[in-house]
Amino acid sequence: MPRFLALGDSYTIGEAVAAHENWPSTLARRLRQDNIPLDEPQIVAVTGWTTDELAQGMDAAALTPPYDLVTLQIGVNNQYRGRPADDYRGEFAGLLDRAIALAGDLAARVVVASIPDWGVTRFARDQGRDPARIGAELDAYNALACAEAERAGARFVDITGISRLHPALLAADGLHPSAAQYALWAQAIEAAARAALRS
Repeated sequence: MPRFLALGDSYTIGEAVAAHENWPSTLARRLRQDNIPLDEPQIVAVTGWTTDELAQGMDAAALTPPYDLVTLQIGVNNQYRGRPADDYRGEFAGLLDRAIALAGDLAARVVVASIPDWGVTRFARDQGRDPARIGAELDAYNALACAEAERAGARFVDITGISRLHPALLAADGLHPSAAQYALWAQAIEAAARAALRS
């Protein structure tokens, strides 16, 4: 059975929704429904993780490469904590290189998902945050991640637009996506995942 590793933070593990409703699990289920065999995802992700914390989590995880599909979605907590974009680029590039190694050194098996825009959420509004500034900072982070993915030959999927189009599709905490929004992400990522599994 092809194996799937998902690396990230709260958006990958599906904070505030049931485990089967996070986007990696939903993606795997969609592919299996289309007769594309894929094991349940092994998820290395914790709410609040930054790039360096994901690297430490990967060090501690029981990873057994090669994986047939590896996804990477990380960086929102770097932005939330006000870390410089230049620092993010270097740390993200290191994580991407590790993801490619875990995919049997086949970059085409790696799918990078963009960071959603939490500035449009009820949480940001209630906290009095500046949505324009959050959006601009996340756009800069995502541009760097996209450039690194292209450099490495990995695939990049923009789900940020979905988060902006559907700001009401939130979990009860008013910050994280609802199962319905995660399903839209999975739908957007599916074509890239299919292509990765053919690589």
